[in-house]
Amino acid sequence: MNNLYKYLLTIADNSLILAQRLGELCGHGPSLETDIAITNISLDLLGQTRSYYQYAAKLVGENKTEDDIAFLRIERDYKNCLLVEQPNTHFGFVIGRQYLFDVYHYMLIEKLQNSPDENLAAIAKKGIKEVSYHKRFSGDWVKRLGDGTEESNKKMQEAIDDLWRYTNELFYLTEAEKEVVKEGIGVDVSSFKEEYYKEVSELLTEATLTVPENKYFTKGGKEGVHTEHMGYILAELQYMQRTYPNMNW
Repeated sequence: MNNLYKYLLTIADNSLILAQRLGELCGHGPSLETDIAITNISLDLLGQTRSYYQYAAKLVGENKTEDDIAFLRIERDYKNCLLVEQPNTHFGFVIGRQYLFDVYHYMLIEKLQNSPDENLAAIAKKGIKEVSYHKRFSGDWVKRLGDGTEESNKKMQEAIDDLWRYTNELFYLTEAEKEVVKEGIGVDVSSFKEEYYKEVSELLTEATLTVPENKYFTKGGKEGVHTEHMGYILAELQYMQRTYPNMNW
């Protein structure tokens, strides 16, 4: 149970933190249509997060709720990858971060549908269409910005170059993940690493962007060691629950 609970967090926390980041953009999109689309993606991710946390709360017992898991953990207890907590530097960063995560997320959810764990499979089957749309949306924007003006290409390239170092962590397996994979319940994310980089590289090339060649990658988020941005995210995310305890979503 403990390993499965931790495994759920490595998936759900990604969606929660990314949803929080996207929520910061509500009302700040470059156009009304894009603003609404980004907000809807944030809501999709929150919906998926709730499903994972509800399942996790049942595993823990002790009258724990999804709210406890979402709002009452300390920073080191969140197991999201570093990529999703990166700030909304500019629109190119938002799109770059989203696309680099979406390709991974889609591959994960696609395989998770086949899990013998009925709860995990059901969450994945429910979310696959949403995640498919997310990937299409962010991929189209990468191409639009990369193959657009000189300025948009420069901004998009800047984002990809900066965010690339966080991608390898997506395929790092924690001890809990290894155990759940060994049990045949979870997905071995390292198995589609090569496929991921191939798909991402092909789209970047189509977008007239340069695929980064740097071999330096950073990790830590999936083990609870986060960047300086995480504390600020949680301060805002947890404020209402900690100020007015026992509030519900």
